[in-house]
Amino acid sequence: MKQSVTTVQLGYSLPMDKRTSEREPGRKPMELEEITTKISELDKWRSIFSSQGLEISKPIVQDNHKTEEESEDRAETSSSKKHGIIPGSLFYSIPRELIIASDHGGQPISIEMATELRKILFGNAFQTFNYEWKKSFFKFRDAFSDMAYALDAEKAGTRSIQLVVQAHIIKYLLFTNNDCNHRSIKSLSELTQKQQERALAASLADILWTAGDMKRATICLITNDSYFTESPDYKTDNFTEKLQLFEFAEKDKLEKFLCVHIHCFKDEGSHGVILFLYSLLFSRTIIRIHQDLDYTTTHLLHFCLGNYTVRQAVLNLMLTGRASPHVFNGDQALDPERLGQKHHGVLTRTDVGYLQWSREEMEQDKLPQVGSMLKTPKFPLWLCNINGTYSVLFGTNASLLCDWKMEHTFELYFYNGQSSQSKTAHLKIDTHSHGWEGHYKIDEGDREKRFPSLEMTIRTKWEGAAINWNGTVPFF
Repeated sequence: MKQSVTTVQLGYSLPMDKRTSEREPGRKPMELEEITTKISELDKWRSIFSSQGLEISKPIVQDNHKTEEESEDRAETSSSKKHGIIPGSLFYSIPRELIIASDHGGQPISIEMATELRKILFGNAFQTFNYEWKKSFFKFRDAFSDMAYALDAEKAGTRSIQLVVQAHIIKYLLFTNNDCNHRSIKSLSELTQKQQERALAASLADILWTAGDMKRATICLITNDSYFTESPDYKTDNFTEKLQLFEFAEKDKLEKFLCVHIHCFKDEGSHGVILFLYSLLFSRTIIRIHQDLDYTTTHLLHFCLGNYTVRQAVLNLMLTGRASPHVFNGDQALDPERLGQKHHGVLTRTDVGYLQWSREEMEQDKLPQVGSMLKTPKFPLWLCNINGTYSVLFGTNASLLCDWKMEHTFELYFYNGQSSQSKTAHLKIDTHSHGWEGHYKIDEGDREKRFPSLEMTIRTKWEGAAINWNGTVPFF
């Protein structure tokens, strides 16, 4: 259910005696002390509104030198007006129900911490998240529906993060939840809202705990106070400055805390994806992230086609607990000119795997070689990067990857994260047929129909496999 957001706009005009003083020679201008008093009163009301989770909208000033990002936000503001939305209500105002009290017991963020956070994300402290990121949160499909387990992941910039969390939700529901006695694709459609929330909290906790080396984790929540103001070296965004950090040394307490505050990540207006990303980085610590990276990656977000997308290091941090920039096994010295510096890959086998395939990169013979650590995870779950678009592939048989006999013929399921998919795709995989190419020679005209990208992605793990879509028209 949508949380109501109230934005208060205050207009300030000089009293009538000031406005008419120039027209009426007999009137005296307002005394400087009186003007100061009026400004002081305005500041007092500004503070009151801020403490209630409300924001005072600032007038839009025409700037002929605005950046591309600011132009995008300006366009979103114009669109919001057309739909009857008060400017600022979706940009910066957080619904009061999603703001915790400042005396909740966390550590207030400092300007130094916020600056380092910005630099590791954007490369500087002046860029901020755009509108798409600010309005992204973890939203489930309807409970007791065919897709009750599924998160909506429509937005391109945040989609990869949401779908890594999606894979962990499936892991929890099918393999690690001790309360689940019926582990099947049907059980994923029998979830209540409470079960959805519990699965999300457990999944977020699992990712954060892994990032903290199984020793600690940090949760970031938004309060009703700002802990510092804008400076020449830092641009405020009106929510990062209100963060409190809560640190946990026990996973059970971490998960319970997330269960209590799960609405701060799953409700509209919560900035839930950004809060989770902040929590992920602070759980790993900025210092260790710098150590995880190599000279090929200096910051974690990439601006492309008008939006921010995450680099591979963020995905690897969520999958492995280490922000390594590459998908091959181990650390490798690949550049002859930098013999003393290694490219950092994946060091351990993961719970959730990763598969990647790109038609363009394949044609250019530049397809990244995903290592066995990611291709063969502990559970039959994979985040798939298919032509630059993310999705989730999974099985329900926990023995699939630990018993080679299970890999002769088996079933996999596929979810692309988009609301247009109303039913989980059911695939049958046969690794012994070796006749998949001949099956598609009937239609020589459309290469995508002959070689669906999802099937080619699956074959990076099971080379030569024949794939039956069970009556579904192949997509991806």
